Amino acid sequence: MKKNILKGIILGSLFLVGCEKEEKTTISNKPIEIEYWHVASESFGGGTIKELVKNFNEKNSDIKVIEKFNPDMYKGLTQNLQVAVAARKKPAIVQMGYSYLNYANDNFDYVTAQEIIEKYFPEDKNYLSNNFLSNILELGQVNGKQVGIPYSISNPIMYINSDLMNEAGINIANTPKDWETVRKYSEIIKEKTGNMGLFVQEYADNWAQQALIEGNGGKIFIEKDGKTIPTFASKESSEAYQYLADMVQDNIALHASNDEGFQTFLNGRLGMVITTIGKRDNFESTAKFKIIGEKFPVFNGKERKLPAGGNMLMIMTDSSDEQKASWRFMKYLLEEEASEKWTKGTGYLPSAIQNENSEIAKFLNENQLMRVANEQLKNMGKWASFSGTNALQAEQLLIDVRDVILSGEKKAEQALKEVEEKITNLVK
Repeated sequence: MKKNILKGIILGSLFLVGCEKEEKTTISNKPIEIEYWHVASESFGGGTIKELVKNFNEKNSDIKVIEKFNPDMYKGLTQNLQVAVAARKKPAIVQMGYSYLNYANDNFDYVTAQEIIEKYFPEDKNYLSNNFLSNILELGQVNGKQVGIPYSISNPIMYINSDLMNEAGINIANTPKDWETVRKYSEIIKEKTGNMGLFVQEYADNWAQQALIEGNGGKIFIEKDGKTIPTFASKESSEAYQYLADMVQDNIALHASNDEGFQTFLNGRLGMVITTIGKRDNFESTAKFKIIGEKFPVFNGKERKLPAGGNMLMIMTDSSDEQKASWRFMKYLLEEEASEKWTKGTGYLPSAIQNENSEIAKFLNENQLMRVANEQLKNMGKWASFSGTNALQAEQLLIDVRDVILSGEKKAEQALKEVEEKITNLVK
């Protein structure tokens, strides 16, 4: 009897061990799942993201990438990431906007791509230096540390409705190259057609406004002792901001949400839009009129200075398996074929070095809008990124003051001084 009982226990144990082994084998055969957070809405590259993820998953059965859209651009993604970190549910990879470079470095735990490469992929040890120009890599660096790998690169260009220009009697061969001409054309469009002349993007960031301010000799901040000290309330900054505000108050420029501004343009009732080249595909595929591109306008006698827009790829996961999978996915996104899909599906300029005979190089040269953005690369610098734990609040204050100025509630000089004082106290 005891032998039978003992035999039953042994057989039962063997059965359980067998089940456990079978369960472990089943689990081990499951692909590693990684979340990829991005800011690409359906009208801003979302379809291309889905295509890229699908292609990667089909080619890599051991990895499953799950893409997740975050609204409200990079501010929204960064805020959502804070919540995820607190809940210990952070994603593997995120598209971190260059404007949050310092904040991400100061406030998030992350692992650099180079660390993962050196630990698990020694064959890729020179991948970054071989595939990127040094000034491009700097877009994702803090004090020489490669926080993220530059992925999407954009600059603001002017999209022009050629039909509306012709209707207003403006010779479209003379596209506006300075702010004085932009105002003049906006006045003519309003007088001749009853439509607005200009809309400058109003995303939840200060990208376009930085280009406006620095193009007149202003500066968002200076760096001192490792801190960012606000300096945007200068005479030059106020003059530039007020120039745009006066156009709004004179009813020749639009102050509205992006959805309203962009749709007004696509409906043929707006002459010029200044926004990211990343909107190129959406505009070209939707507009019923011919769009002509022009560089970001300059102030007379001043140089064009543009912040590099877009995002870098950061690896957030602590899991070694997910880190390996993350690098493989990131490397795929940077390959020529995937970069071509991303560039054509959005308008973003590729970050990695491209072969001069590649399809991307051909596209950048043949597409007039892309050619304009590509020619502005030499005018690009870093997107201002506040440092410290209060950087998000500082950025939001600078976003909020845009509405105060453009709505005419306060003059730019007063509004910028008040906000500069608040932000100075925040980043101390």
